[in-house]
Amino acid sequence: MYGDATNWDENAYRETVLKEREIQTRTVFRTAWAPPYNLDTLLVASSDGSVASYSISSSIAASKLKNPFGFVNADTDNCGDDGRIRGWKWKEFSSPRYSVSSQGNDTKPVLDMVNPQHKGPWGALSPIPENNALAVNTQEGSVFAASGDSCAYCWDVETGKVKMVFKGHMEYLHCIVARNSSNQIITGSEDGTTRIWDCKSGKCTQVIDQVKHLKLKGSASWVGCVALDASESWLACSSGRNISLWNLPASECVSKIPTRATVQDMLFDNNQILTVGTDPLLNRFDMNGTILSQIQCAPSSSFSISLHPAGVMAVGGYGGLVDVISQFGSHMCTFHC
Repeated sequence: MYGDATNWDENAYRETVLKEREIQTRTVFRTAWAPPYNLDTLLVASSDGSVASYSISSSIAASKLKNPFGFVNADTDNCGDDGRIRGWKWKEFSSPRYSVSSQGNDTKPVLDMVNPQHKGPWGALSPIPENNALAVNTQEGSVFAASGDSCAYCWDVETGKVKMVFKGHMEYLHCIVARNSSNQIITGSEDGTTRIWDCKSGKCTQVIDQVKHLKLKGSASWVGCVALDASESWLACSSGRNISLWNLPASECVSKIPTRATVQDMLFDNNQILTVGTDPLLNRFDMNGTILSQIQCAPSSSFSISLHPAGVMAVGGYGGLVDVISQFGSHMCTFHC
């Protein structure tokens, strides 16, 4: 016996299949604790171009979190592929008058900046370069972007214009951090180098060659992420399955740390280094490279780790999954975006 295909809607069926595939492959690229470091609220930026805020206490009480309480549609592809930087006021973003059902269309950004295009022969313009990472200097009111045209840009938040362009890398940039105490930024690139820049002059003051120091070859030579400790004296650089730890005042590499999987994000927790990457593990190393702990995470591949001052960690990655882990290593909750 066959079903009645009289009212079959082929277009609706296709849309349903595509939507299911999109949900299955959705990726969390960044998590961040809401200001001022509110332990109950977590912000999540996903590959569908959305930024949403979630209540952790509601998630724990319900075992799983079904819906965000704040949502904005950033209209971006793959977390910055359109070359735009957008910002919202947190008070407006978290206001209950902005409904989730509107999919964020009623939440207008107060900051909207687009990377410049480059002129080629006969006046042709290059594609708008994507943004792969951001850093902020709150004292100067500046946002720094690591872009796909091998440049880093310094944006003035007040005017929405580019204040400085940092040129010197030979390939596109993967990562950037602000060293505010020295008025510097640090960038990592596909060309295998980490560069330290003076924000006043725009000049590169130091080049760290990962290929030379770690003796890397092939695709493992690119710099995937960089991290500074709280004193801004220690710098960690990852290249594939390797991390190099640098004492910046001495300009010396003091430790080389091999990892089981490619590192995709890392940060300092006092005198320890937390990493996530292409395996479902949250790793904790000491400054000598000794592994102190490994915690199983929900995402099979993780792209983001954020640390609350209370010690709680949020790990986000493939499948739109976010894992919230306590300072003791226990899983507080896991939810799907």
